[in-house]
Amino acid sequence: MAETQANTIDRQPQPKFRDRLFIAIFGKDTERSKRWRLDLYNALNRTNYTDPDALKLTTIENVIYIKMYNDVSFLVDSQMTLYEQQSRPNSNMPLRGLLYFAELYQKHLAQKEIDLNWSSLVKIPNPRFVVFYNGQPERPERYKLRLSEAFELEDKTGDFEWTAEVININPNKNETLVKSCKPMYDYVRLVEKISTNKKAGMKIEQAVNEAVDWAIEEKFLEGFVREQKEEIIGMYLTEFNEERAIRGWRQEGIEEGRELGIAEGESKKAVETARNMLKLNVGTPAQISQITGLSMEQVLELQKELAAEPAPAN
Repeated sequence: MAETQANTIDRQPQPKFRDRLFIAIFGKDTERSKRWRLDLYNALNRTNYTDPDALKLTTIENVIYIKMYNDVSFLVDSQMTLYEQQSRPNSNMPLRGLLYFAELYQKHLAQKEIDLNWSSLVKIPNPRFVVFYNGQPERPERYKLRLSEAFELEDKTGDFEWTAEVININPNKNETLVKSCKPMYDYVRLVEKISTNKKAGMKIEQAVNEAVDWAIEEKFLEGFVREQKEEIIGMYLTEFNEERAIRGWRQEGIEEGRELGIAEGESKKAVETARNMLKLNVGTPAQISQITGLSMEQVLELQKELAAEPAPAN
């Protein structure tokens, strides 16, 4: 069966810069980040909360044993809200959301010392999973992804469902929402400025530096861009260098596999590439498997081997 364009896109490594910047703005425990998080919550829910501390940050750092990071999660008004940023369409967001919330609920129940063996019904916060999408290809302003779309057999009962609400924040999409949250508006404009500079033919370093300087002049994010200039530039250039390294590793693996007359996934270079990516924390095990051709079991075994290696002496 031919692979669809959507599936091909889903299998590409996700760019990290927009995700990292989104977390740096909305996912930290600083006073400024708390206010921005509250601004985003109010804009999305059309509320008027004024106390940033009303949002309890419960972000998951690592889900299960595969590196699937969520961005911002917090508890307010008995609602468990999780925000994630995506730069490419990902049909697996409902399943990822299900795994995220399972971890969040486990933490929630443990903190409240609730035992699910109790005979009385245990009440839990309502879940809401929002994916902010700003990337290519073009997508509708808002749409929902459903877990049932991943079921091997069609579920006509509708008894088992989990959704991810995707909100497109690309330029000219959901402008009312984006403009009602100044930190989100600044974030979107900075990301778009870098893309525009690249399309205009600027080299990567020039495109990023010019965009950041422009954002500083425009006083984006209350001076945050000025204060974090080197870190923001570093985020982008690190991603660019990682992607370039991945392309190089993958091509070397393919060429060596051909020379040895064996499948790409079985080549020694593929194993070396996977080890390098794991050491640098570049991509999830699933993405590393797709890039190198190794099986998921092989990648996870390499991950265990690296974890068991002694730390280098100082």
